[in-house]
Amino acid sequence: MLTSLKNIFKVPDLRNKVVFTVFVIALYEFGANLICPYISIAQVQALETEAKKAGILGFLNLFSGGGLLRMAVFGLGIMPYITSSIIIQLLTTVIPKLEEWRDQGAIGQKKLTQTTRYLTIGLALLQSSGLVYVFHSDASSLLGGSTTLDLIPNFTIWKAGFIVLTLTAGTAFVMWLGENITQRGIGNGMSIIIMANVMAGIPAGGGAVLTEGGRLKFGTIAVLAMVLVVCVVFMEQGQRRIPVTFAKRVVGRRMYGGTSTYVPLKVNQSGVIPIIFANSLLYIPVLLANVLPSTAFRNFVNDHITPTSLVYVVAYGLLIFLFTFFYVYVAFDPHQQADIIRKQGGYVPGIRPGPPTERYFARILNRITVPGGAYLAVVAVLPSLLMALWHISGYPYFGTTLLIAVGVSLETMKQIDSQLMMRNYEGFLK
Repeated sequence: MLTSLKNIFKVPDLRNKVVFTVFVIALYEFGANLICPYISIAQVQALETEAKKAGILGFLNLFSGGGLLRMAVFGLGIMPYITSSIIIQLLTTVIPKLEEWRDQGAIGQKKLTQTTRYLTIGLALLQSSGLVYVFHSDASSLLGGSTTLDLIPNFTIWKAGFIVLTLTAGTAFVMWLGENITQRGIGNGMSIIIMANVMAGIPAGGGAVLTEGGRLKFGTIAVLAMVLVVCVVFMEQGQRRIPVTFAKRVVGRRMYGGTSTYVPLKVNQSGVIPIIFANSLLYIPVLLANVLPSTAFRNFVNDHITPTSLVYVVAYGLLIFLFTFFYVYVAFDPHQQADIIRKQGGYVPGIRPGPPTERYFARILNRITVPGGAYLAVVAVLPSLLMALWHISGYPYFGTTLLIAVGVSLETMKQIDSQLMMRNYEGFLK
């Protein structure tokens, strides 16, 4: 391992990419801790203390590296870009123009990327405006708290506009940083930023679990975490390879085709998107509780829609499993894949091109999505279930953190490994 790490710094190009990625992560963490102007630091500290039991708001704060609750310049983090990417990906299946762009190759992908950027800015404006309103009127209302917190004292419309502009500009800058990591650094930029955010909270989260639960419970959760890491590595590497053969054809005096390849279908084809979907859906009751006048409904939400509630944990696991099926069919459309293979003159051995190939892909996809969805739900829910039984609320997103950290680390290691192998160095993965 140390030899492989040493090989990275022997290659100037690879070394520069690693240094650039680390520099961008450091720059992002600085912006995630730089509080916006006109924000009360004392009120921010009180809000962070009260947010330890804060359901979905704590989840969004996890993805922003803790910058959301402290109203930092990069407080919105990468979530507006992730949301817009998911929206565009879903709309591609129903809007003909977007579907046409998707099929145009590099030119169409450039148009989709530009549309995603514009939508990100629009979402950032909406989210920052909502945060300014809520954090001024009563910041603790989203947490089910009884105290009133005002993060923007001496509120004026000009102060609010400046904070909204700062948060939106911070989101645009984070988006630019992520794209630069993808182009000039190592790995997928957006994934690297998310991983840096969730890993930044692990030490404080572990300390909170140790303080609340004691050494025995902390040790049990730590052992469970190591077992889950092994499971995540095993499942993330798992894939079903469907062989594809391309027919031979003669063009002039040359013969093309006749090669064989495969279509890799990962067991976890959807990544952590179902987790984001599930948390977003569970956030709706929290919003309704602050709007509807029903006291009984508000009490139910405050008592049960929290990460330490068994109702929340069970609903969370079921939603993750269901959304896994939903997103897999969006990310990997059997009809589109069968059509692409048919147009390229390929076929699956023993399967006719066209609708039979489509049905074959759909059947294989169903078979591997069941264990994939169950794996996502179990890893995301199991640590939270233990903490709910033990009434530990210090760090309820341990499973989600493991999934993101290990998954992104594996993908980044694969990229480093491929670049080392191209230069005849021994890579990480053997």
